[in-house]
Amino acid sequence: MLNKKCVLYEEKICDNCGECDICDLDHGKICDNCGKCIDYSPECKFAEINIEKIITE
Repeated sequence: MLNKKCVLYEEKICDNCGECDICDLDHGKICDNCGKCIDYSPECKFAEINIEKIITE
């Protein structure tokens, strides 16, 4: 069975620690996809999410 890589730390193998499920704004809660962390620009009709890198395997 192949080990899955951690989405937060590229040198780490996923050990199901749950750190990737934590809310970026409130570190005491699990992300519920509320969208409050998405930067909305008043002059833009769309939300914007910055992508740091795309990984293809």
